[in-house]
Amino acid sequence: MNFTEAKTRSENLRKLIERHNRSYYVDANPAISDFEYDLLVKELEAIEKEFPKLQTADSPTQRAGSDINNEFVQIKHKYPMLSLGNTYSENDLNDFDRRIKKVTVDNFEYVCELKFDGISISLTYKNGILQQAVTRGDGEKGDDVTANIRTIRNIPLKLYGDYPEEFEIRGEIFMPRASFERLNKERANAGETLFANPRNATAGTIKLQNSSQVAKRGLDCFLYYLLGENLPHSSHYENLQEAKKWGFPISQNIRKCQTIKQVIDYINYWSEERKKLPYDTDGVVIKINSTEQQEELGFTAKSPRWAIAYKFKAEQAITKLLSIDFQVGRTGAVTPVANLQPVQLAGTTVKRASLHNQEQINILDIRINDMVIVEKGGEIIPKIVGVDKSYRTGNSKEFEYITHCPECGTKLEREESEAKHFCPNENGCYPQITGKIEHFISRKAMAIDGLGIETIELLYKNNLISNVADLYDLKKEQLLPLERIAEKSAENIIKSIENSKNTEFQRVLFAIGIRFVGETTAKKIAEKLHSIDKIMMASSEELLQIDEIGERIAQSIIEYFANQKNKEIIQRLRNAGLQMETKETSVKISDKLKGMSFVVSGTFTLYSRDELKQIIERHGGKNVSAISASTAYLIAGEKSGQTKIEKAKALKVKIINENQFNELINE
Repeated sequence: MNFTEAKTRSENLRKLIERHNRSYYVDANPAISDFEYDLLVKELEAIEKEFPKLQTADSPTQRAGSDINNEFVQIKHKYPMLSLGNTYSENDLNDFDRRIKKVTVDNFEYVCELKFDGISISLTYKNGILQQAVTRGDGEKGDDVTANIRTIRNIPLKLYGDYPEEFEIRGEIFMPRASFERLNKERANAGETLFANPRNATAGTIKLQNSSQVAKRGLDCFLYYLLGENLPHSSHYENLQEAKKWGFPISQNIRKCQTIKQVIDYINYWSEERKKLPYDTDGVVIKINSTEQQEELGFTAKSPRWAIAYKFKAEQAITKLLSIDFQVGRTGAVTPVANLQPVQLAGTTVKRASLHNQEQINILDIRINDMVIVEKGGEIIPKIVGVDKSYRTGNSKEFEYITHCPECGTKLEREESEAKHFCPNENGCYPQITGKIEHFISRKAMAIDGLGIETIELLYKNNLISNVADLYDLKKEQLLPLERIAEKSAENIIKSIENSKNTEFQRVLFAIGIRFVGETTAKKIAEKLHSIDKIMMASSEELLQIDEIGERIAQSIIEYFANQKNKEIIQRLRNAGLQMETKETSVKISDKLKGMSFVVSGTFTLYSRDELKQIIERHGGKNVSAISASTAYLIAGEKSGQTKIEKAKALKVKIINENQFNELINE
């Protein structure tokens, strides 16, 4: 076979294989056997091996993966990957329905989807070709796992039909139960540790550095959310049906509902029927169908206001409470943990469960040797929710809560407003010290690779680190004599620590571990005050003016920076080269739009919607999702929502285009 013949045959084979992929994964109507399919792929592999120039990025042969190890690169999401608000009750769903009706006066539809128990993924396509696959990460940045995702057979590498030039589609990667059972059987035969459940197995598989190993694990995928500037429809459900025509795996169990009662009927049906599915689901996601109404409802800092996740009722089991231990967290919070007689619950063996605090123990009247009710509902560690007192005997012993720290012996404290007890010895209590360092290096904070909790403890016990600033004084020569640290590992640790100096300020602020200051709060503080110096000098009144900061958070920030040891650590981090202020691109340019609120709707030529919103904020303006009498301007582009335009006219809100907006900021 010469090159020309090989080129023609390889092109025909690719088309044929992709057609069979579509028949199998999208239409659920396979036309050939697995054996015949494999023969086609092997023929294409042989041609591409003989003529390497004929291999393409979208070739079906790429499903096999590669043996080359590549470290994952962090990619910033074009559209943040927010989490959903959760509920377990019908009352909350009715409240959600009432909130929607307050904002959206027009008729609206709900879309109900099964909530798959896997790992979120965002796929970017350009000109119909898969370009990039990124994990959720911290919502703003995620890992580039494109090589691994290419191995999942029902994710199309190349699309069919009339699709947008560029768009993102999001969904869930999961491991079917059959694949999970096969994998654990293989691990058992090899003497390896078994995965606890399919979700853990999926997470571990996606992060493998060897994509050829990923290809063998039998992952699957459903996609459920389309994003982009030029989507075919102005409704979520219809966009998904179009995506199915392009070759995407879209669940056939999606339903449109006209009322919240129909939503609840859907939930009640699937709460039992889901057990017949070949994969795990843990709830139902409810979304507003109209993308215009979604835009009108907008977002909170953490989640969309137009969607909610209903979690199926947690499974419960009854077992014996053997004893209670106490764990000390990085903030000094002391948490009681129950040791249980092992019991099967939701597919895993449960030996420990959270008791949260003394108040809960007293309310439930929990005693040693009681038969307790254990529940596993969305939490990593199961919790005790009750006691079956019909089993109680004379062997049950009332429990006395500890008064001193189980780690350092310091007397515990408990403020009136707090449910938990705290150890105040933050700089001398071992789990607090190592916990702070573990938080500092975590993915959502400084993202320092190679330093797990075991390595942190090893460094601490060898007197190499006692706080986060000590990390930046480490040398490779200090690490090499330590157990389990080879030269390559030592080099990677030092390199990762050095790279962390480029981490943006808002994540540094989150990483230092101020109590009650989470990711979102750190971001808002950084955006408002811009530098560590301004935060250190801020008064309680200044802090309270920042969105979502209340008295408890403000007081915690002031107390943190009043501590001389904390200020010394900050100075050492600054000297090491960490980012202690926001970059110029985030800083306000002017006050031209101060006091003005804007609604941005439609698509634009000069900017994306996100860019317009950033420019508004940098000139002192405020972005809002819904039009009201106090809205200053509606910036309307192509395909702007007609409802928004009509509402703006009715309320006499000024409607401008992007050129008029430019004139406004350039005056």
